[in-house]
Amino acid sequence: MLTTSLSAPPAPLSPRRRWTVLAVCALSMFLVGVDTTIVNVGLPEIGRGLDVGTRGLEWVVDAYTVVMAGLLIVSGALADRFGRRRVFRCGLLVFGLASLACALAPSPGALVAARAVQGIGASMLSPVALAIVVNAMPDPRERARAIGVWASVFGLSMAAGPVTGGALIAAFGWRSVFWINVPVVLAALVLVAVFVPESRGERARRLDLPGTALLTVILGLSVGILIEGPRIGWTSPPALTGYALTAAATAGFVLVELRRDEPLMDLGLFRRPPFVTAVLGAAAVFVALNVALLLNTLHLQHARGWTPLATGAVTLPLALGATLCAPWSGALVGRRGARLPLMLAGGFTAAGGLCLANLDQDTSVWLILLAFLLIGIGFGFANAPLTNTAVSGLPPSRAGVAGAITSTARQVGAAVGIAVAGGLVAGVAPTGLAAATRPGWLLVTACGLCLFAVARAATPAQSKGVDCVSNKRERSVG
Repeated sequence: MLTTSLSAPPAPLSPRRRWTVLAVCALSMFLVGVDTTIVNVGLPEIGRGLDVGTRGLEWVVDAYTVVMAGLLIVSGALADRFGRRRVFRCGLLVFGLASLACALAPSPGALVAARAVQGIGASMLSPVALAIVVNAMPDPRERARAIGVWASVFGLSMAAGPVTGGALIAAFGWRSVFWINVPVVLAALVLVAVFVPESRGERARRLDLPGTALLTVILGLSVGILIEGPRIGWTSPPALTGYALTAAATAGFVLVELRRDEPLMDLGLFRRPPFVTAVLGAAAVFVALNVALLLNTLHLQHARGWTPLATGAVTLPLALGATLCAPWSGALVGRRGARLPLMLAGGFTAAGGLCLANLDQDTSVWLILLAFLLIGIGFGFANAPLTNTAVSGLPPSRAGVAGAITSTARQVGAAVGIAVAGGLVAGVAPTGLAAATRPGWLLVTACGLCLFAVARAATPAQSKGVDCVSNKRERSVG
């Protein structure tokens, strides 16, 4: 997320130490990625355990993603100013304590609040860990290999969440999906203290606290309206008030950003069509992923009576496709540019959604497995070329911000996907769930088709005429 031009010259490390640093940072990335999706498969069990309905469960997921999305960029700036290892350790500590609070939560409100705090900790892990890795790998070729590993871990973590969650819930109950974070965080804290060197940016960016606050308000209001809209009515006074507040916060955000010398977001980037389409494409990919995961969880567990373990196992093809295709996609981007992997991502994602567009109670499990394999392949191909398209043609000083905004868009897409999927099935009887999910699978298809527009914007010249090292580093941000 942070550009190498802002990085202090890295202290020389032995090859073994450099790859140990990568392993420690990848562990944190895996933790953040898994926690984004691991809760999905446990939502029905959480609902039964805390006596909360679908809309309350949506907040359990979106409180985490909204807060993380709002703070990703500022966390990178904090790390440059106060030290990356220091902020990274702080993020681990916050994440671990919040996980403990989630595991002990006595009520839905307490769980949602703890998930929001988890999002604060997660925002300090992903971008900061990537900056640590870049700082530790001064050799461009070695850094490129490290970023390839990083991209694979990211794809695997997002896809492995439901499988891991299903296994844990089957063995130990829903609270175990949060308990498991505690020993992992403790181990990571020890490893960071022993192996990870401190580093800072040569010139720390000023913190844009008003911009950060307004961005978080915009995201929270937007997702809140999507979640609560079906219940309160889209034209009710509370909804209209929400629209007005969102518009006011957006206008305030634009004014604040235009007047700051070092804004949270460089709004001038939005004048570049490739950047805009890449940001929308990043959001679309995560809308598709989270719609698919939530609709599948609710359909299989509520309508078919499957266990969380069996439900999580259905997503194994998704994990396989994402894990195999993420590094392949990065290689394709390096050799042929972003257009081909984007078209592959769009085609596979759209095909996966179409497989279940007529889902009913008797749809073959094999067709569901095929759909998730196709969506996983699409997800694996998507991430590298999306960030490549976002940063192509930019100098390093702007490429870092472009990559950060793309990362934020992914988390926004995750939050929107959960809100939309939950709205489709909220209050629907188990016998009607399959039919209620069909618009969601069409939405997955539409998200795949959106990637063709991104591919068209990524011209061959833009796809290849970029600093290879910078792009490989940026496109792996999650």
